[in-house]
Amino acid sequence: MKTQILHNGRAAMETWILRITGMTCDHCARSIEEVLNALPGVKASVSYEAGTAQVEAPSSLTIEALLQVVKAKGFGTRLLKKGKKPDAPIARSRAGGEGAGLQVAIIGSGSAAFACAIRAAEEGAQVTLIEEDTLGGICVNVGCVPSKIMIRAAMLAHLARDNPFRGLKFPKPRVDRAELVAQQARVEELRYTKYQSILETNPNIELIYGQARFKDAHTLGVTTRDRSVRGLRPDRVLIATGASPAIPPIPGLEETPYWTSTEALATETLPEHLIIIGSSIVAVELGQAFLRLGSRVTLLARHTLLFHEDPDIGAALQQVFENEGMRILTHTQAHSVRFHKGRFFLSGQFHLETEAGIITGDRLLIATGRHPNIEDLNLAAIGVETDERGAIRVDDHMRTSIPHIYAAGDCTTQPQFVYVAAAAGTRAAINMTGGNVALDLATLPAVIFTDPQVATVGLSEAQAAERGIKAESRTLTLDNVPRALANFDTRGFVKLVAEKDSGRLLGAQACAAEAGDIIQTAALALRNRMTIEELADQLFPYLTMVEGLKLCAQTFTKDVKQLSCCAG
Repeated sequence: MKTQILHNGRAAMETWILRITGMTCDHCARSIEEVLNALPGVKASVSYEAGTAQVEAPSSLTIEALLQVVKAKGFGTRLLKKGKKPDAPIARSRAGGEGAGLQVAIIGSGSAAFACAIRAAEEGAQVTLIEEDTLGGICVNVGCVPSKIMIRAAMLAHLARDNPFRGLKFPKPRVDRAELVAQQARVEELRYTKYQSILETNPNIELIYGQARFKDAHTLGVTTRDRSVRGLRPDRVLIATGASPAIPPIPGLEETPYWTSTEALATETLPEHLIIIGSSIVAVELGQAFLRLGSRVTLLARHTLLFHEDPDIGAALQQVFENEGMRILTHTQAHSVRFHKGRFFLSGQFHLETEAGIITGDRLLIATGRHPNIEDLNLAAIGVETDERGAIRVDDHMRTSIPHIYAAGDCTTQPQFVYVAAAAGTRAAINMTGGNVALDLATLPAVIFTDPQVATVGLSEAQAAERGIKAESRTLTLDNVPRALANFDTRGFVKLVAEKDSGRLLGAQACAAEAGDIIQTAALALRNRMTIEELADQLFPYLTMVEGLKLCAQTFTKDVKQLSCCAG
């Protein structure tokens, strides 16, 4: 985009507004100014604070030439817009969109919030993000990213001690937990790349640090960090405040220095004996990681491991964990918790009263789920409906019970996965700017990053029965999968569920190495309403773990033990 400036009655000069990224100080801005002003006829002014360059140049000079000069200095750049006011909003409405001129407020700054902000800005809306704490939300800061770094390190430590190949011997690993935590600086890198840099390059998105509260259904009061209050009256609102660890009401617990996943991921010392209360995703992922890094681990499960999943999954995972040395107490609860402070350098001891007797350890991790962060929003007063656990009720368009208020992510009744949150945020933006799209979760794949991984999609056999669907299933143990045999790792299984009469695939469950990669193929088959016979007839590459899907499908009609390698 360009603006012509008339000189002596003829078009001779043009004005360009460029977005500049990568500047860290005023000196960067001055160096960019110098190279631009060195071009014949160019007058440039670069602002570090605004992240922009205003360039007046002869009409004979192309925008590509200007951009190339800036890039040659090592900075990112793109054409922003025409005009002399770089802070003015850009109306970039998509065809058919109604977002131009809309004021959108988003409470939160995680995956759902940013996905919504980016798309709403693309539709021409002016977006205000409100963040009370740290930019980027749970996943990048204290959830997905740091936990996967820790899990990967723990897996390498485990394989160094105990790998299945007799001809490979490694020295016993020395685990420096402080160094491992320091390496989680990758979190800051991703926070900048995926969040901060977007704010720096999109003038239609403003960030306010503060706590938001609804004064009425159309008015937000934001208490900023300097304790001033800013009032907003947006046309649309997205609530994307995420969730926090839920703490069970165990007598004595609140008086102890227990951990949630946040403290567990940040600790620079390994516990001698870690006790975990909980049996769902966080409990099993971090429990195995600490075990493999060298801690003794005792896990208390109120029911069984991953009891919301197919029972075979929990049973398989329990066997793996116990073989690695974890103590698992199923159908066991803590009735009280006490903490005795240590003397001098000792950290102290937790004492848990349980059905299995008194259990003691130097650290206690509470991993009993998460609850929505909505307490301070005043939602009840304005009529936003929530469920029994406090999650905001939304439909498949992310609409709440108030027409102009939307919600997405872990604070809602949707599944608590970051990719669900991001997809919901994008769809919320489309809908609040005049579109009409739904979020279809019928073929949602889910992964738990234990070793072996756990992955599911669609219905289990029990869930099919609850819906009145006549179903049948087959389970293939991994000693029937050639790749698992070649890896000398046959822990786990693949299970497929199909409608009895039609043979249509209804769901898949896997407890296997690389199950997270396997499950996406099952999700695509489910999305395309394939039958077991069609899945069994597909070509799968030999010596891959995903071939287990084909082999499992074949077990509905054949004995796979009687088939040759890669039998079609």
